[in-house]
Amino acid sequence: MEDRISTYIVDRKNDIKLLDVQQRLIKMVPTKDFILSIVGPRRAGKTYFLYHFIKKNELKDDEYLFINFEEIDAELGNFITRFQEIYGKFPKYLFLDEIQNLKNWEKEIYRIFEKKRFYVFLTGSSSKFLSKEIATQLRGRSITMKVFPFSFKEILQVNRLNKFYSSEEIGRTRNLLKGCLKEGCFPDIALKKVEASKFFSEYIDLIIYRDIIERYGAKNRIALEFFIKNAIALNSKTLSINKIYNAAKSMQIKVSKNTLYDFQKFLEDVNVIFFLKKYSRSVRKTELSLPKAYVVDNGLYTFTTYKHELGIQMESFVFQELLKSGFEPNKNIYYFGNGFEVDFVLKEGFDVKQLIQVTYASAKDEIEKREINALVKASELLKCKDLLVITWDYEAEEKIKGKKIKFLPLWKWLLEGKSTNL
Repeated sequence: MEDRISTYIVDRKNDIKLLDVQQRLIKMVPTKDFILSIVGPRRAGKTYFLYHFIKKNELKDDEYLFINFEEIDAELGNFITRFQEIYGKFPKYLFLDEIQNLKNWEKEIYRIFEKKRFYVFLTGSSSKFLSKEIATQLRGRSITMKVFPFSFKEILQVNRLNKFYSSEEIGRTRNLLKGCLKEGCFPDIALKKVEASKFFSEYIDLIIYRDIIERYGAKNRIALEFFIKNAIALNSKTLSINKIYNAAKSMQIKVSKNTLYDFQKFLEDVNVIFFLKKYSRSVRKTELSLPKAYVVDNGLYTFTTYKHELGIQMESFVFQELLKSGFEPNKNIYYFGNGFEVDFVLKEGFDVKQLIQVTYASAKDEIEKREINALVKASELLKCKDLLVITWDYEAEEKIKGKKIKFLPLWKWLLEGKSTNL
């Protein structure tokens, strides 16, 4: 057993050296005062994020220990003992992947952490390693970092596009953006490692069987699959449990409304679909509002519904980029409605800082008046002066009904960023 652990420690480092790892534009500052827990949807690149950290910081073999607990079954203390025997000292960094496979991992990690000897990084399966549980299990000594599919800036980086001076470069950028709007930004898709339709077909199965049925013990597979596909199809639209319940009933699918509410919560827990509530100064009204559903990646929408609707895909893409840049649904990002609708309300503390509409428009006359009117009315009600319309190709700054409104093409907004991380 000892020889097997020693061999694993050395071989794992050799494997990492040979990997071609894409840079992620996510800031991570290690600290011995907190455990860093890396969470996010399946196949978003959590493990490769750790590889990138190792390579970027040029960590030496005697500085770090990397263990994937899906690959080897042994106690953490044995790994640290073998590391000391090989290198003559303790590792400085501990990278512990798929930690949920380590027996009594919470106690083991907390015991190691209390010594304040290591920088500790954890990742785990999205179905068994949820943010809210980590906070409880590690007694508040963990900082959670979320890793999502590539941001658009990361997509440009992958494609070695970092200048935007010529019409050719701008054309390439817009072409890449159209691809992302349709197929999404999961690393395997962006790096062309797998066919998109096959990837998302398998992904839905993973969500159903591994993330929800196995974790939560959901038994009504037919109703679960029906709910997931309906929720994905409602991307960028409001979701009504009553309507889905009635649709299921009409198809003779037996399921209770409470179970459908559970499914909604499960999907959000595993970072697959987010349900954005309507902003109100009344907490009660916000909680009772019908949420808008947004998929974590556009490929889920395209390859589940087999639709390619640029207006819907633009809006959901804007939501995803806000998510990737640190905005949290129903904490500092909402939608707004009061007989009219504004796509996104961005908050900072108690104040509404920006209102955003998203529209597939290439010219001023293609922008519907109701969208502008909604923005102006919301500006007055919410006391917000920063008004933005994200378009496909129209750019201007205009004063409408006494309100200054900025019109900006999606690709330019993505490069400017609204980010806490990028």
